[in-house]
Amino acid sequence: MALSGVTVEPDGVARCSWGASDAYRAYHDLEWGRPVADDHRLFEKLILEGFMSGLSWLTILRKRENFRAAFRSFDPRLVARFGARDVSRLMGDAGIVRNRAKIDATINNARLHAELVKEFGSFAAYAWRFEPKPRKRLLDLAALNERGVLDEAVAMSKDLRRRGWAFVGPTTVHSFMQAMGLVNDHVRGCAAGAEVQRLRREFVSPALP
Repeated sequence: MALSGVTVEPDGVARCSWGASDAYRAYHDLEWGRPVADDHRLFEKLILEGFMSGLSWLTILRKRENFRAAFRSFDPRLVARFGARDVSRLMGDAGIVRNRAKIDATINNARLHAELVKEFGSFAAYAWRFEPKPRKRLLDLAALNERGVLDEAVAMSKDLRRRGWAFVGPTTVHSFMQAMGLVNDHVRGCAAGAEVQRLRREFVSPALP
């Protein structure tokens, strides 16, 4: 019997249905949900999720390399130094999403990033403090939809906003957690989801003492 939310493609691989298109397949198979402990990648993803607000992830994914070039590979130390000239440059860059509020938020968040690193040792150690309790098995699509936004995403969003971060609402943080492997939300029956489960078992959380 076919599992809801899973598509078996001609290559015989079962995937989350959203990841079965040409546009998303590589991202779904090789990135989404795999646990990440690299500060730059985590910062990049949280920022790009903020840029996605009101748009689709496909729009951001197609522009991701342009974003990386425009924002100096999302090195927070470099972005934190951006000034008025950089903002003008970014607002004139058709390769990214030219939203002044989101650009200002990115620079603001980069400047605040150093405070988290100073307090927790790394941005990864901070983010993984909010990891939900690991599940033993994947959820089906109905259960994922019923669960909604993670309580831990709400908590992280609230904490970041208290610290002055912007464009880090609960939905944005929830998507960040899914993508960076803090939770495995591949649908039950997805081959990549099974691989992510294995990777998560082997992963050493940077939040551990």
